[in-house]
Amino acid sequence: MSVEVNVPNLPESVADATVVTWHKRPGDAVERDENLVDLETDKVVLEVPAPVSGVLGDIIADDGATVTSGDPLTTIAEGEVAAKPADAAPEATADTSDKAPEAADGAHKLSPSVRRLVEQHGLDASAIKGTGNHGRITKADVQAHMDRGNAAPAARAAESAKPAAPPVAGARTEQRVPMSRMRARIAERMVEAQSTAAMLTSFNEVDLTEVKRLRAEYRDSFEKTHGVRLGFMSFFVRASIEAMRRFPVINASLEGNDVIYHDYYDVGIAVSTEKGLVVPVLRNAEMMSLADIEQSINSYALRARDGQIGLDDITGGTFTITNGGVFGSLMSTPILNPPQSAILGMHKIMDRPMAVNGEVVIRPMMYIALTYDHRIIDGKEAVQFLVHVKQALEDPARLLLQV
Repeated sequence: MSVEVNVPNLPESVADATVVTWHKRPGDAVERDENLVDLETDKVVLEVPAPVSGVLGDIIADDGATVTSGDPLTTIAEGEVAAKPADAAPEATADTSDKAPEAADGAHKLSPSVRRLVEQHGLDASAIKGTGNHGRITKADVQAHMDRGNAAPAARAAESAKPAAPPVAGARTEQRVPMSRMRARIAERMVEAQSTAAMLTSFNEVDLTEVKRLRAEYRDSFEKTHGVRLGFMSFFVRASIEAMRRFPVINASLEGNDVIYHDYYDVGIAVSTEKGLVVPVLRNAEMMSLADIEQSINSYALRARDGQIGLDDITGGTFTITNGGVFGSLMSTPILNPPQSAILGMHKIMDRPMAVNGEVVIRPMMYIALTYDHRIIDGKEAVQFLVHVKQALEDPARLLLQV
């Protein structure tokens, strides 16, 4: 029985996808749920798993093809096994059979990002020792494998390679690389935000002395109890939600001439990946504890960097927080994430001299920025929102008492 493999349903906001990499070829044996092909959309890379076990048929949409929801990709002859060549080698002898299962198993323990790295450098996955859970191969394992391969003395390479010609003085080269779909979509949305919204940015600064004190005091017990580190982002999420309760328009969006007020808080957290920025969403963040927030952010970050974020994870959102401080940014003007009407920017924490009660003291300070759509948010509301965030972070008891 032949089973058709089609492009999965794409959300309305995603028109089509591009076939990036086939991991199986016609005639290969496949196992149910094994990844067959990667599809790149405007937002994420999707894996298409095998619906049944069997033998892969002809590939209908090859690498680089543009496909839409429901388009056929290939077929699988269910229940069949891949035919062995007539001159196939005999079964492995006892001295090698104990190695074969390990190699075959390791070859399947690849996340999309690791698989791409292996294929990019033409490596044999079965030769790479995995140090992850259950022998899973990580990026660090691939890099270590390549480092070992490049560790031989330079003299060995010199025996088979002629000396490279010296560079020509004044030579100028350039390389033209097409944008990925994700990068092109990011560029499109940024231009859209600039051209459709009346964006304005307000700034304030926050003294994080008390937040840092709480983190230092409860760091070990928090991690022991919840299995995750207590970071700064959870405090900012909670402070932002409390501020939006008082200024609901910050959590609103504009549709035509209507302002849509949301009575829930789906907070997007910007995460940087190799392919670009993605914004997974904390659904109903108002119902989350600090531990819930930290666990969700940590899970999203790991999945995003392994290329395992799904479309549902990044769709929607009523407000976004981005932290340029992790890259050393001291101050910036974040850009809106349409159709949201506001985005909060965090920045680097710097020890600076501050006047406190008539004395100059050194305090850990952070500039915060709120970019907002001036069509529906007035400057007064934006400034008061930032002030409330500042007050909540400088006196974290406010987050518990909701005052």
